[in-house]
Amino acid sequence: MRDASQNSAAESAYECFECGNVLLSETSPGKCPDCGGEMRNRHMPIE
Repeated sequence: MRDASQNSAAESAYECFECGNVLLSETSPGKCPDCGGEMRNRHMPIE
C-alpha cells in the first residue's frame, strides 16, 4: 500500500456536509462560512 503524497502548499477542495458548499483552501476551514456546518476534504473517503 502506498502513502498518498502530501503537499502542504497545495489547495484541496472542502465540501460542507450541511449545505454542499465547496471551497478551495490550503488548510482545513473547519466550519462552513455560509451555514457553519462541518467541512470535509473531498479527497478523503467517507467512513
